Amino acid sequence: MPEILDQARDQVLHNGVGLDEAGVLAVLNLPDEHLSATLQLAHDVRMRWCGPEVEVEGIVSLKTGGCPEDCHFCSQSGLFTSPVRSVWLDIPSLVKAAKQTAATGATEFCIVAAVRGPDDRLMKQMREGVAAIRAEVDIQVAASLGMLTQDQVDELVDMGVHRYNHNLETCRSYFPNVVTTHSWEERWETLRMVRESGMEVCCGGILGLGETVEQRAEFAAQLAELDPHEVPLNFLNPRPGTPLGDRPVVEGRDALRAIAAFRLAMPRTILRYAGGREITLGDLGTRDGLLGGINAVIVGNYLTTLGRPATDDLKLLDELKMPVKALSATL
Repeated sequence: MPEILDQARDQVLHNGVGLDEAGVLAVLNLPDEHLSATLQLAHDVRMRWCGPEVEVEGIVSLKTGGCPEDCHFCSQSGLFTSPVRSVWLDIPSLVKAAKQTAATGATEFCIVAAVRGPDDRLMKQMREGVAAIRAEVDIQVAASLGMLTQDQVDELVDMGVHRYNHNLETCRSYFPNVVTTHSWEERWETLRMVRESGMEVCCGGILGLGETVEQRAEFAAQLAELDPHEVPLNFLNPRPGTPLGDRPVVEGRDALRAIAAFRLAMPRTILRYAGGREITLGDLGTRDGLLGGINAVIVGNYLTTLGRPATDDLKLLDELKMPVKALSATL
């Protein structure tokens, strides 16, 4: 057994203390022959500190495309030649999507908008949409609307939004290679305000943007410092017309190693399968990740890419005897 896995067993599994950046890097550099043992340890950590339940979430885009930012992976940027164009979703369609999400057994419905940050029109749409959903659907509402002001944070709390997603996307040192229209520090400031408001913090990113293994370890350590309630882990699904449209897909074994390493860095965090797992891992890899540290999934389609049918994920969870997390009455 490699020394780093012995260390992780004692430090993370037994004591609940995540690995630091150097420890994460050591896990990411383990050879393939130790992958099964690494995934098993990450699964044991997840079961010890999070339990067997899996949180299921659906997402919908309230405002798609036309974003002024230049996130190089994103087909919703209005600066690239990708085929996504600006579209707004009306309130009845939003409620319908929430009902469809709840029907899958999901307890979380996230409203997403492709913007730098919300304007008055979007905040009004959010207020009306959240009220309509809460009146008709028994589901928790989360939001992802870009960078916020303090007044907007307070308004979302008043609406009843219980969790806010704002991904750092990658580590601080690599971020300028991926986004140039705003800074990593601006994103961090929004996350600070969200945490102080009492909303749950959801923050993750995308692997496969061109970062080094060392930068993946840096990213895991920075997320651990933030200590978010949830970390959505995406794998780049290259989008035509974007600057990263020709990047290779993350190799499946590297993706699984990263899942395990991020779990060993954050033993108590909800670690969620998000975009790109279908092309990076496929069906077998999806199972391996759920037995290697993952304890939450986004079901159905993503914002601009197709996902697995919700029934496939729910069937897999049943086969693995992983119960879907019940809706919390306290939220």
